[in-house]
Amino acid sequence: MSIFILVLVVIAALAFEFINGFHDTANSIATTVYTKALPVAGAIALAAGMNFLGAFVSEGVAKTISQGLVEDALTDWVILAALLGAITWNLFTWWKGIPSSSSHALIGGLLGAAIAYAMGVNGIIWSGVLQKVIIPMFTSPFIGFFMAFFVMKLIYKLFARVNKRKAGRVFSRLQILSAAAVAFAHGTNDAQKTMGIITLALVSAGMGAAAGVGVDGGIPFWVKVICAVTMAAGTSVGGWRIMRTMGHGVTKLDSVTGFAAETSSATVIQIMTALHAPISTTHAITTSVMGVGSAKRLSAVKWSKARDIVLTWVITFPSAMLLGAVFVFILRFVLSLFGATYE
Repeated sequence: MSIFILVLVVIAALAFEFINGFHDTANSIATTVYTKALPVAGAIALAAGMNFLGAFVSEGVAKTISQGLVEDALTDWVILAALLGAITWNLFTWWKGIPSSSSHALIGGLLGAAIAYAMGVNGIIWSGVLQKVIIPMFTSPFIGFFMAFFVMKLIYKLFARVNKRKAGRVFSRLQILSAAAVAFAHGTNDAQKTMGIITLALVSAGMGAAAGVGVDGGIPFWVKVICAVTMAAGTSVGGWRIMRTMGHGVTKLDSVTGFAAETSSATVIQIMTALHAPISTTHAITTSVMGVGSAKRLSAVKWSKARDIVLTWVITFPSAMLLGAVFVFILRFVLSLFGATYE
């Protein structure tokens, strides 16, 4: 039964990674598509390729997920419950076209499942949750907003006397590079989260060494490969519902503002990845879009839409925690029907 559950965890983790790919595709290509810097097919191919490459860059975020948030004492069916909770929330927000955080859905599901399993909070590494999740959760959106705001103001100042049409052509080309940077950054941060979950499951099942987990919690190469391929495949599907919101639902974008937003968000994501913090790439790009809109004028931002997005951010973490806990009770009941040991 333990091997069967482990296989289910890996399948669910890859399903989450695939959903994460099409759920968060809009983060890196929506502005590029809506400013016509690239056709849809070209933008998706670029995002998928850069997501794939980014997944191999580092292991810091993966180690935070596998070692820094919950104790290794979790059993694999609890990790499965966490994944099911995160997947449920991701599909719900995708269906509604809301750019919520896959990262916070996954982490919330993991914490909720761990608390429900232990019937208490002793299994949570609260210092890691505070330093790697809670603080970056609040700081990264603000950094993205103000960085994009000042980058946009700087561009306005430097290109004030440049012909708008000429500037548009230049930034249309530059935006391809900035979109690639966002997609690469997305791969470096988001792909690692699923790598961390699979590694946590391998260690919890007592198969870490046999599966290639390093003595320092290093991620097996085969785990990196399957996660990178799965995220790239998910990205290739696209996320049109969310893309509509990201592309023009918050503020009107052109090649100049698109470049500023993408450059700022890619920078924020890479900074947080270097700090091993599993942040929300959705938060980074959305607040960067708000920032460039505000640099033009505050009324350029559709604050009612921004309010709805922020509200979703606020409720994602506790909602995913609740779903993770619910799936713990569901799986515990299902396992009891088969007479399986579930402690």
